[in-house]
Amino acid sequence: MHAMTEPILEVCDLRKVHPTADGGALTVLDRVDLRLMPGETCAIVGPSGSGKTTLLGLCAGLDRPTGGRVRLAGHDLGSLDEDGLARVRNAHVGFVFQNFQLLPTFTALENVLVPAELQGVLDGEARARELLGWVGLAERVDHYPAQLSGGEQQRVALARAFINRPGILFADEPTGNLDPATAARVTDLLFELNARAGTALVLVTHDRELAARTGSVLRLRGGRPETGAAGPGLPS
Repeated sequence: MHAMTEPILEVCDLRKVHPTADGGALTVLDRVDLRLMPGETCAIVGPSGSGKTTLLGLCAGLDRPTGGRVRLAGHDLGSLDEDGLARVRNAHVGFVFQNFQLLPTFTALENVLVPAELQGVLDGEARARELLGWVGLAERVDHYPAQLSGGEQQRVALARAFINRPGILFADEPTGNLDPATAARVTDLLFELNARAGTALVLVTHDRELAARTGSVLRLRGGRPETGAAGPGLPS
């Protein structure tokens, strides 16, 4: 488990506004607060266009807010330049995306190794093989993404997300492109790895059952948290 006693993620009064073609402004997020301690899990839910993926990107330092503050793993993201943001992400953050985002010319093993090589991890290959074994792909390490099913590709992406022992994992619709049976297996793996690694988890999902497995749920509507929306998830 991570020994941090301060929040791994703290979002205060976050706003994101985009200028429009007619000279106006479109408010994508408004007055969002979120606080997550190490090992905790949270789902961000809401209708399409409610700002879920925008919020995830701001939390991970992939985009900059119009107002408010994001503190990630003890770092105030607003004070960092792009290189600083990249260093924080690579040291503390894992990502899982709906469309897997695997490199097509890399094998499963090579895909998992990418973040470790960027960080200069010495035991990278041994850990990558261990993680691929955890997700049931020990026999598929030399296969390319095109040779893997969607569920297998997402399991490679899960192994890649955990290679650098992140303090927090951001998952954007991690089961969105999978059939129900495969989605259930990937979900089980996600929470198993999360518990085993003591990693905090923030996931965007339309899947009510997936959201119900998290410790808290943040519901967005029109870019704003619904009143009383942040709180314990539904029992699984």
